[in-house]
Amino acid sequence: MFDNTTFQALVEAGNLTGEVVAINRFIVEVKGLEGVRIGAQVLFDDGQRGMVREAYGDRVILYNIDSELLMLGALAVVEHDMLEVPVGPELVGRVITPMGLPLDNLGPITTAQHSGIFNLAPGIMDRKMLDEQLASGVTAVDSFFPIVLGQRIAILGDSKSGKSTFLSQLTANQQGTDRIVVYVLVGKRKVDIERLLRDLRESGAMEHTIVVLANIFDSLTQSYLAPYAACAMAEYLWYGGQDVIIIYDDLSGHAEAYRQLSLLQEVDPGRDSYPGDIFYTHSSLLERAGKLLTNGKTLTSLPVVLTPNDDITAYLSTNIMSITDGQIIFDLGYFRKGIRPAVNAGLSVSRVGGQAQTKRQKQLSTALFKALARYHQADEFSHFSSQLSKETKVDLTRGKHLYAALQQPPEQLFSLLEQQLMLETIMLPEDDRSIDIAKLKEAVKGKVLPGEESYTPTEEELLEQFGAHVVSEQPAPAVEEPPVTPDKKPAKAPKKEKR
Repeated sequence: MFDNTTFQALVEAGNLTGEVVAINRFIVEVKGLEGVRIGAQVLFDDGQRGMVREAYGDRVILYNIDSELLMLGALAVVEHDMLEVPVGPELVGRVITPMGLPLDNLGPITTAQHSGIFNLAPGIMDRKMLDEQLASGVTAVDSFFPIVLGQRIAILGDSKSGKSTFLSQLTANQQGTDRIVVYVLVGKRKVDIERLLRDLRESGAMEHTIVVLANIFDSLTQSYLAPYAACAMAEYLWYGGQDVIIIYDDLSGHAEAYRQLSLLQEVDPGRDSYPGDIFYTHSSLLERAGKLLTNGKTLTSLPVVLTPNDDITAYLSTNIMSITDGQIIFDLGYFRKGIRPAVNAGLSVSRVGGQAQTKRQKQLSTALFKALARYHQADEFSHFSSQLSKETKVDLTRGKHLYAALQQPPEQLFSLLEQQLMLETIMLPEDDRSIDIAKLKEAVKGKVLPGEESYTPTEEELLEQFGAHVVSEQPAPAVEEPPVTPDKKPAKAPKKEKR
């Protein structure tokens, strides 16, 4: 049973108090608390907590954070001016609720600090330009749509299109760095949660990850608060001098939770029944990412949005894409064809990715896009003609090699150097020779080169080792004209008669 000594101490300290007069599931109306701040944390006499959402004179509307129902007549007292959560390095490696309570049976968590969850984003004068690439380990992303530390880049796709697999790969690839990953799960099925936690533990990624878990069936309010609470935990580490990556999986579930709370609160619905401030709700959250001027550290934000039937033109999808600095779109059609990861290169973009690339990397990215475009054009042409030119054969072979190189199982990760060596080796030959891509992938693993000047000799060596030389076909003999002899002169054209 709750020990109400904390409640009693707050009352004796003169904090604002009130009484519960109406309850509608997670929406609680309290009489009293005049002058309370919006977003304040309230403690009830049974130990449950709430957050002030609206105030009307002597009536205050609160969100009940816990899952238990309150009783009419329950007393409430203001605990903090803003809803707070525990923060600190003690949370790393743990699975917790948005309020910081452990869910992994590894014992209690004791932190020395707490932070408000609705913090303001850094101002423009407090930011630096983004200039360092975040390696995900996935070739199709790092080489085509590079993610930059401090960037906000959306991950869009239908269910079961490979979004979570990619995010698990990105998280696992941060091993060996000082980066912390904060992974927020909102409204996920139990089987999906267990699969993700298993993948993180098996890859060793859990050692540098905080998993914030909000189950929509337990508390609708916690599903709404989870992204803000996780962002506060990430910000504390960020301002403390660490690079942090935060993954919101997913903001579609968060928007649904907020929509349900707003409808219970009888807020006038807007488009798709979302409340009118849904854009501000997400923009104020995602704008908290960036790179600090004071310590040069970054907070990278990756919001995930579900796109049923691969429809990226829906209200929520377009909202998030307009807020972020790019998007990586996973196509369910590609996934069903066996293309893994199923990244749609035509619709994906990283608007600041070029800021973190070297000149050589930019040239490679441009060449790759052109090569794939020529491949699709040549592939389309090959269906209508059996006789192909040498250039068409080269385009077809190179495109097939590139797609084979981009195929990547979840357990396979490549560094930026390994990706560059592999792709530049494929782009080297000017003929349609065959390259053993599987052996090439094995050969580039673990390569360490002193500088870009040593790349080309290494790539030529790899091509010589794994590229099969093409034996050129013998040209057909030319048809010779019959020789002109004195006995047999060529006939002259008849003269036209004069009229």
